[in-house]
Amino acid sequence: MGVTVLTSAKSSAIMTRRNLQCRKQRMSNEMSEALDKVRGVQELPLFPLPVVLFPGMPMPLHIFEERYRQMLTDIRANNNLFGLSYFDSSASEKDIPPSGHIGCVAEVTETQGLPDGRSNVLAVGVVRYQVQDYLERGDPYLVVRVNFFEDEEENIQKLRSDAQEVAAMFMRVANAIRITNDERGNLPDITDTEPQRLSFLVAAAMELEPDTKQQLLELRSTSERLHRLGEFLARVVKNYEERARLHSIAKGNGHGGKHVDLEE
Repeated sequence: MGVTVLTSAKSSAIMTRRNLQCRKQRMSNEMSEALDKVRGVQELPLFPLPVVLFPGMPMPLHIFEERYRQMLTDIRANNNLFGLSYFDSSASEKDIPPSGHIGCVAEVTETQGLPDGRSNVLAVGVVRYQVQDYLERGDPYLVVRVNFFEDEEENIQKLRSDAQEVAAMFMRVANAIRITNDERGNLPDITDTEPQRLSFLVAAAMELEPDTKQQLLELRSTSERLHRLGEFLARVVKNYEERARLHSIAKGNGHGGKHVDLEE
């Protein structure tokens, strides 16, 4: 019996190490795939918008300005990549985002051309960049020289633990919203999502001010991003669940639920 127990314990420890190694390899592979897409890229057409794009997350866009129609034509003929940088011109004294700012590479994956020349586009975040400087190439749109980066390497066991806590709270919020809005169907299980990807997913899905989302994008620590997201979720999860409970009680009154501002 003693030998059997010891062997089982040892086997579990080995499996744990193997699992961690597999997860680290999966994280490394995802990072490598993202960086492979921008390998050799030093310049990006820039699309400043009052929204924040995170790696791996989709962003539907409607292209109507002539200069961005030209940008779309140019990138479709090249590598389908452009830079999406958060910029709210109404809240800035400058006309363009400052040098040194951080944004996210967007890859155009689908386009729908309209008869009048406008286009509906689906872009997906790839990897973050920091702008070194602006380039003058004679294009009607902005072009920047960039450096790409990923989060710093951290303790994978701690990250997995933090990610699972954030995922659990996020699923509670999402389920409460589903109940409040009378939505059917099961929510996808995100508990085993790679920590950095999970942090981007939750940051993109949460109702936060764009400035706050930009701060989360700029962080180079997955654990810090998860920590901040956990604090946001902890503040609002009970509020969401209480609204869902009251909605269930009064379901026959015909009133639907509303999202709660996570920064209240």
